[in-house]
Amino acid sequence: MKKEKSLEERILKLKEERQAVILAHNYQRGEVQDIADFVGDSLELSQRAARTDAAVIVFCGVHFMAETAHILSPDKTVLLPDSGAGCPMANMITADQLRREKAKLPGATVVTYVNSTAEVKAESDYCCTSANGVKVVASLATDNILFVPDQYLGDYIMKKTGKRMSLWPGYCPTHVRITPEDITARRQEHPRARVVVHPECRPEVIALADEALSTSGIIRYAARPDVKELIVGTEVEILHRLKKENPGKTFIPASRKAICIDMKKITLEKLLHSLETMTPEVTVPEMTRMRARAAVDRMLAIV
Repeated sequence: MKKEKSLEERILKLKEERQAVILAHNYQRGEVQDIADFVGDSLELSQRAARTDAAVIVFCGVHFMAETAHILSPDKTVLLPDSGAGCPMANMITADQLRREKAKLPGATVVTYVNSTAEVKAESDYCCTSANGVKVVASLATDNILFVPDQYLGDYIMKKTGKRMSLWPGYCPTHVRITPEDITARRQEHPRARVVVHPECRPEVIALADEALSTSGIIRYAARPDVKELIVGTEVEILHRLKKENPGKTFIPASRKAICIDMKKITLEKLLHSLETMTPEVTVPEMTRMRARAAVDRMLAIV
């Protein structure tokens, strides 16, 4: 009797047939990370996919990430295996709200975190990531800056650059679950460990850490030879990659409550179904795409 192919084998076969590339964010389930061609942060993944000759991008992440992939690769088909995988922070500001806020701040330069919808990016002057936000803002010859949507990343950037910015009151529900008490407790349990947290965390959490770094920054920090034990203040699934790439080192989640439910919506079964049906497809209207791309390109010209 012929042995039935495993789920992973079926995905890999279809991936080849569809000329697809599979991208997985650092917060995806471990098994999804393991089958992906590239694992990383959202913009990094979109840029890597744009450089491939793949006809199809399967983005295992959340909706704004798939939009960013389409912004950079309009000639490719972009699939998001679960159309309901969204980002609460990205949904905390709409394009209409941003337009109204801009009207209150005449002449303000709008810097928008990539964790935002394509429509919001299209209303922006610059995009930034958690890794390059300080550099982008520091390069601007103005203090009249509106930063959206993450108030905590914005606060972190203000402290690093010394610039005053108007901050939209958005936040990441996953990162705000990490408390100062969590950091204090983990340090007591692991006195030799260093602490890294994501700059989406609250300022009082960042103040207790050794470093505040993007997910890609955390990956690089963990690989340093002098780092043996690390308390990690971001979404817990990043530990899958950290342990895989750094055998023999110890990684401790700052809080086991730091789970992004939306990132967990994508499963291997949904990934297979997406490749089988070539759905759900994510597209951005061309005018919106071009305006959003301009904000991304202005960022890339700086960094």
